[in-house]
Order: sequence, then structure tokens, then C-alpha cells
Amino acid sequence: MKKLLIASAILMAAPFAAHAGADFVEGDKIFGGDAELGATMTTGNTETTSVKGRLDMKHELGNWENQYLLEALYKEDTGEVTGKRYYGLVQADYKFDDKRYMFANGNHEIDPFTGFDSKSTVSAGYGHKFIDTGKTLFSIEVGPGFQYKRLDNESAAAAGYDSEDSWVVHGVANFEKQITDTSKFKQMFVADYGDSLEGRSETSITANIIGALAMKFAVIVRYNSEPLDEKKSTDTETNMTLLYSF
Repeated sequence: MKKLLIASAILMAAPFAAHAGADFVEGDKIFGGDAELGATMTTGNTETTSVKGRLDMKHELGNWENQYLLEALYKEDTGEVTGKRYYGLVQADYKFDDKRYMFANGNHEIDPFTGFDSKSTVSAGYGHKFIDTGKTLFSIEVGPGFQYKRLDNESAAAAGYDSEDSWVVHGVANFEKQITDTSKFKQMFVADYGDSLEGRSETSITANIIGALAMKFAVIVRYNSEPLDEKKSTDTETNMTLLYSF
């Protein structure tokens, strides 16, 4: 935990600057975002509840492009909780020019169904936009990071220790394509390689309904090469949500 606090302090020590604006936030705004929500409930012979929420905000401050992300997932089947995940991320990008930037990232995840009470990762490094035409974006980020994971009581008793930590190589590949004036395709890969390989793939298609309201279909795959005993290495999540842009 001490190593995580030191790594976080190093990232937070990055200097701020103010120059001309950029195109990180659409249009002439300096702040914008997307809020999405999806829910499914059934009653009768089968009683299930599923709720997915996400808030993705972007803030442009001179040469700084900042992202703030919150996600929540909750599933219940006949009174028993079958899925619960909370995720938060903060990322600050400092632009050197229209293609090159430096990033600092911190994220925290709570997912008790993995055998861990929580997982925190901080990282920093270099990012490059190989394609950025306004309708097509392809970028890659890579840099060192540090990861800290706390086991839940049951997993800690079985393993004989209550936490894991390691230095990691953090990488992100992001592709976005404006298919039509009212639809967009996105594909993102995130990987952290240290004592194990942990990755996430998110594929989504968004289609406008009316004004700022859209429908989003997404498939998310999470992978861990070294899961805890009796845990699976791959989790998949399929969502259909309403998305509102502001």
C-alpha cells in the first residue's frame, strides 16, 4: 500500500499549464460528457434485476485534457446478488502537439466476485495519436505503473496473505470510427502486465435516437491470466443502454 501511495504522489506532482484550447471536447465547449443507464427487471416465476450506469466526463484546460469516469454494475437473481462492480478512473493528458501527449492515470475497481475486495492501479507514460481525422481516431498509450490488490476474507484465508502488489507495464489501444452522421463504432484494449496479464476489451456501437439521446450496444471482455483458485480467467458483459451527451 505504501508503494501505491508513493506512485500516486508522483503522478499528482505533474505541473499544470494554460495555453490554447484543443478538440478533446466536441465543439467550442471546455467540458462535456456522456451519461448512460440501462436496467432490466423481471417478476413472477423468475425475479431478476440488472442495472448498469456510466458517467464519462471530459475537461479541456489549455494543453491539459482530463477524463473522469465512473461505472457501476449490479445484478440480482431471485434475491441473490450475482454481480456487483464499481469502477472509477481519472486520467490527465498533457499535449505536446496534436499527435503526442503524456498521460497520468489512476483507477480503482471493486468487484467482490473476482475474490478481491478492491484493485487500484496508477500509471504514467507516453501517448500517440496515429490517426486523428475528426471521423477516425487511432491512438496508443504505454508506460510503467503500479498495481495493488486486496483479497477478500475468504480468498485471504485460502491464500495465506491479504494483498498483492506489483509493478506493471500499462498499455491502451483505442480506435474510433464515425460510421454515419448518427452512428459511431469504438474498440478499446487495455492491458496491465506484471506478475500476471490483466486485460479488458470494450467494443461498442452508438446510434443517435433524437438530439443528444442515443442507444449504445457494448460487449466487454475482462481477462486475468492468473485468477484466484476456483475463479474463471475470463468475464464477459453485454449491455444495451441509453446514452445522453451533454
